[in-house]
Amino acid sequence: MSKRVVIFDTTLRDGEQSPGVSLNIQEKLEIAHQLARLGVDVIEAGFPIASPGDFEAVKAVADKVKGPVIAGLARANRKDIEKAAEALRGAESARIHTFIATSDIHMQHKLRMTREQVLERAVEAVKLSKTFTSDVEFSAEDAFRSEVDFLCQIFSAVIEAGATTINIPDTVGYATPQEFGRFIHDVINGTPNINKAVVSVHCHNDLGLGVANSLAALENGARQIECTINGIGERAGNASMEELVMALYTRQAFYDLDTSINKSEIYRTSRLVSNLTGMIVQPNKAIVGKNAFAHESGIHQDGVLKERTTYEIMNPQMIGIFTNNIVLGKHSGRHAFRERLKELGYQLSEEELDKAFGRFKALADRKRDITDHDLAVIVEEEMRTIPEVYSLEYLHINSGTTLVPTATIRLRREDEVLAEASCGDGPIDAVYKTIDKLTQLPVRLAAYNINATTAGQDSQGEVSVKLEYKGRYHTGRGVDTDILVASVKAYINAINKIIFEKNHLETRPSEKERAI
Repeated sequence: MSKRVVIFDTTLRDGEQSPGVSLNIQEKLEIAHQLARLGVDVIEAGFPIASPGDFEAVKAVADKVKGPVIAGLARANRKDIEKAAEALRGAESARIHTFIATSDIHMQHKLRMTREQVLERAVEAVKLSKTFTSDVEFSAEDAFRSEVDFLCQIFSAVIEAGATTINIPDTVGYATPQEFGRFIHDVINGTPNINKAVVSVHCHNDLGLGVANSLAALENGARQIECTINGIGERAGNASMEELVMALYTRQAFYDLDTSINKSEIYRTSRLVSNLTGMIVQPNKAIVGKNAFAHESGIHQDGVLKERTTYEIMNPQMIGIFTNNIVLGKHSGRHAFRERLKELGYQLSEEELDKAFGRFKALADRKRDITDHDLAVIVEEEMRTIPEVYSLEYLHINSGTTLVPTATIRLRREDEVLAEASCGDGPIDAVYKTIDKLTQLPVRLAAYNINATTAGQDSQGEVSVKLEYKGRYHTGRGVDTDILVASVKAYINAINKIIFEKNHLETRPSEKERAI
């Protein structure tokens, strides 16, 4: 049996089904390019039939992202499959991922179909998919709650019809590792032609067991794992890619399995997904959380200083966590700046470099020591691709314990300068009411978060906001040493994304079909 594990990333499909997450085409493309640099084998770019926006996003990823296989999800019907095939037409390597539910509860209450009808539909879907691409994946939705004999029957039939991957999802996150491992073993042993297909699993995290169940499946013969960056996804999310990959690497002697993942890109990918989705990574999150490699206990600190492996089973540099504290200052030149960015893995165009260097100089005038993390924030801000319809020209705030908070703001919109003032319950409220007056967009602030990018009083403040507009959520991000300025930048960034989406007529239903 192969020792290679196929990493199937569904951040752009199942991950985007996280409540409150909505990515536009440019953001999906940015994540997809980063996933390619990370080295994933398959990128599930979306569900083309779900909406015009989903179709265009899958098409854009298929046309522009090279390296990984690009997959599109489709229910087991002709319309879905033809739409997926159309979206994937420009892909270097394309996969149609078709699915139908196989558990009695789904067949009876959702599909209202008999087992015979489900079997027939599954075979027809795979055969149709094969007319468009040789790479076809079939998923049995809610597989873990399905009857094993029926599952083996349907898998045998779809493999005979041409499926090259069969996926066994724990759709509702109900399994435990021991029973899921045994379940995978029974399905593999009960499917006579299973050797003609790759066995995949897709584990949800409702009981916090998504990664553990995926690893148990690998021990019992599965060789593809469907997962997401930071474990985002429907409800409690999916199995976390970074945890799976680093578990296989760190415990290689136990699992004896390998992946194609470029581990030095893990942290950067995690940050990108967090920034664009607005889903903050919890500090104690394994592998990529802020505290993952932090040691507060005196005993731990003493041990790590003497020998890192006393309390660290992984080297943070391996996953791309910056450890070089003070990098550059206000007297550093463009050449040193460019070289440090190269060391951090960033490749910028000349135009992007000019803008980033200008921001670096401006920050160096306000902040004595510039860390690698500061540089990463600058570069990530400059590499955003959303056009600036509105930009901040001027901000003045009056606030205090005996004052009514008031904000006066001047925004530029192309050649026009707009000015307005408002009062609020606090300075942030006053600021956002003023921007609403200036932009005339009926938005609702759904979430507001502040983080310090580094330690110290002169740290940059990183603000992320989530605005709701016509049933869709849009994430904005702003960074500045002044937290109020960062708050304004984040809000304007989200406004610009809303306008960008409106101008490109990218629409989709506010409630997307949930699947797998």
